[in-house]
Order: sequence, then structure tokens, then C-alpha cells
Amino acid sequence: MDLSSIFNVGTLLNTFNTATIVILAGLGCLMSEQAGMMCIGIDGMMTAGAFAAAVGSWYSGSWLVGVLCAVLVGLLFGCFYGVMVVRYHSDEFIIGVAFNIFAVALTTFILRTVFLQSGSFHPATGEIKTLPYLSLGALGGTNINISLMVPVSWVLIALLQIFLYRTPYGIWLHASGEHPDSLRSVGRSPEKMKYLGSVLCGLFCGLSGAYLSLGYLSTFTENMSAERGYVAVACVIFGRSNPVLVFLAALLFGFIDAAGMRMQGLVDPTLTAAFPYVGTILMMVFLALRNQRKLKAKAGHS
Repeated sequence: MDLSSIFNVGTLLNTFNTATIVILAGLGCLMSEQAGMMCIGIDGMMTAGAFAAAVGSWYSGSWLVGVLCAVLVGLLFGCFYGVMVVRYHSDEFIIGVAFNIFAVALTTFILRTVFLQSGSFHPATGEIKTLPYLSLGALGGTNINISLMVPVSWVLIALLQIFLYRTPYGIWLHASGEHPDSLRSVGRSPEKMKYLGSVLCGLFCGLSGAYLSLGYLSTFTENMSAERGYVAVACVIFGRSNPVLVFLAALLFGFIDAAGMRMQGLVDPTLTAAFPYVGTILMMVFLALRNQRKLKAKAGHS
């Protein structure tokens, strides 16, 4: 097999395009995790956001309105998650699973009963306005065109790195999950910080959904998140809740996915589609083994 068919500019672009979905969702999961809540419901938030973005973009004729619709839906989910977990002390994992099931069922129901379509959203009139693409010239005979959301996700990584480690709110957010009593002793409410983490989680997942239906694809399809939300959760765990490390873990997932697509001529497509998820499992196995070694080392020193 010629390695140049895998390691080339096209694969690099596909890596960025695929990774952006996981990056944005991972940032959402990271924000709730910083507040001590591991939200596995981000897959459902992404699905709902993708549907809202597609419908909003079609109805308004503006991709920007579509993105705003996705963000609003994400914020709604984030607020509801915060109320259920923070106020009513519901199990965060059960609520997350419920979100994932509910979002798929709701979007499918609306698609089939309101728009009378099945499988994907194809409006009879008008069209879905997709995110603009940035043309960066050509390299190696390949035109470099990337969705606007790709560099936006990179900027968000930098901003969150600063927010979490260089601002009081970032420190309070982390303290609300790790040391809520200490945070309360200095006059800050851990509950409010947890709500902030939930809302920000919904916002980023809404952006991920908007990119999924308006950037990565140009329509909404049923259950189109394809469990990428769980991959984002794995990236957050693997990246130890650090924005830069989560970004690198998402890039690894994106590369595995892009390389798998390039290998479809040599390997059964059904098998290559499983590559990213197998890679995610291997990431988690590596993390578990590393943690086990650390525990053994600590036990040996004690």
C-alpha cells in the first residue's frame, strides 16, 4: 500500500473537518466536567442542535440564523440538564442517556410528522444555507478549503485555555466540582458555577450540531451524530479535561477516521467505518493501564 495515499493534504483536510465535530462537543463535555458533572448527553444535544440548525437555516435563508437556532436549542438542553442534576440531584448519567434517546426520538418524530420526510431533511422549496468555506489556496495540487467553523473551533480552544486557567471564573468553575465547600467559604456559589458549566456545555454542543448539519454535511439525517458524542467524552477523559489535550485527542480521532476513508478501496468499508471507534477504545485501554501503573507506583512508595 502506498503511504502517500494516506499521508497527504486531502487526509489532513478530512482530519480537520472530522475532528471539529468532536472538538466542539468535547469542549462542551469539558465545561460540565470541570464543574464535576460528566455529561454523556452531549450526543443528544448535538443531534437536536443539528436539526435546529438545518431547519432554521432553511426557514430563514441564513446560515447564521441556523447556527443561532442550534445554540439556543443547546442552551435549552444545558439549562434543563443543570436543573435536573444541580437542583433536583438526579443521576447525571441517567439524565445523559435520557437526553440521547429523547433527542433522536424527537427529531425523528418532527421530521416524519411535520415535514413528512424520512431519513433526511430535504425541503421541497428553498434550500439549506450551509456554513461558508475559507479558501486558503492550493498545496500539493490540492485546493485547501475549510469550513469557517474549523478555525473558529481553534480560537475557542485558545479562549477556553485562558478562561479555565487565567480567570477567576475558570478557577471557580473547577473548584465547584473539586472543592465546593472551599468555594462556598469564600462567598461563591458552587451551584451557580455548575449551572454555568451546564449552559456552556449546551452552547458548545449546539455549535457542534450546527457544524454537523451545515458544515460537515449540508442536511440533517436521522441520528446523524453517529455516537460521536461518546467519542468526545472519551477525548475529554483521555485529555485530562485540558482544552489543548482534548484538541489533540480529537485530532487523533479525526485522522483515524480520515485514514479509514482513504483505505476503503483496500479494506471493506464496513470495517473502515469502525476504525475511529476502535481507536477510541484503545485510547481508553491505554488510559486505564496508565492509571493502573500510577496506582501501583503509589502503593509501592507507601
